Amino acid sequence: MAKNRISPDEYTRPLRRILVGLLVFALVSLFLVWRIDSPRVERFRTALVDRMVPSFEWALVPVTKAADMVESFQSYANLYDQNQELRRELQQMKAWKEAALQLEQKNARLMDLNQVRLDPKLTHVTGVVLADSGSPFRQSVLLNVGARDGLQDGWATMDGIGLVGRISGVGNRTARVILLTDSNSRIPVIAQPSGQRGLLSGDNTARPPLEFLEKPDLVRPGDQVVTSGDGGVFPAGLLVGSVVQGADRRLRVALSADYERLEFLRVLRSHAVEPITDAGNLIAIPAAKAPQVQTKAPATVSQ
Repeated sequence: MAKNRISPDEYTRPLRRILVGLLVFALVSLFLVWRIDSPRVERFRTALVDRMVPSFEWALVPVTKAADMVESFQSYANLYDQNQELRRELQQMKAWKEAALQLEQKNARLMDLNQVRLDPKLTHVTGVVLADSGSPFRQSVLLNVGARDGLQDGWATMDGIGLVGRISGVGNRTARVILLTDSNSRIPVIAQPSGQRGLLSGDNTARPPLEFLEKPDLVRPGDQVVTSGDGGVFPAGLLVGSVVQGADRRLRVALSADYERLEFLRVLRSHAVEPITDAGNLIAIPAAKAPQVQTKAPATVSQ
């Protein structure tokens, strides 16, 4: 005899209907309670909220954490935007700082070129550097002043701080300046405070060597180097730089002039030296100015 098998759906289906009906009834009742405007119902609603809400704090934790995460993300996004803006402003400030430093140095050079007088008798002409024609074998610059301004070959040029070079080639409107670093440059200098005289020889490097020192042991790194005025090449006392020791253990000169930013150069008018044509005049008195000695002729005896 076969047994009647009852399907599980026959039990769950009525139970499901009962639960859905209860849920609908509870929602409708809650809606009606929430919509009824009565003091008693209001007190009931308040009591219900006070009773139920604290019990569901654990359920509100994820929502609160999620809200905090969203707020923190928005704060981080705002901080990132502010950081990027500050970076852009910092870059602009760096650019303005560099421009201000360049203007300050340019202003200092211009003020120095216009006001400084190395010698009351030594005048100068200020020119603008038009082009840098430097090369591995020749280092020189071009100025916008020339023969019309009275320039002559051999005159010293400075950037307002230190010696740069000398005039080597003069045109009507322009002049070429051969730099101290050029391999063709040779100038007599003196190291202070030892007073040792030597020759600054250009070798196409930023720090030309000191050669032919009388006593090299007396010259120390940090000593000041100025022009000696020997041979009438340059006026004496022009600042050249300071002594340093190179990687090759040779004494070299760190030039005071800023060769990276040659914008204005001061050309010093050197005093013309009267040429000496007769070396004997340095010792002997010229015949035209020598005193005449009167000699008496011997008397004749008449017979």
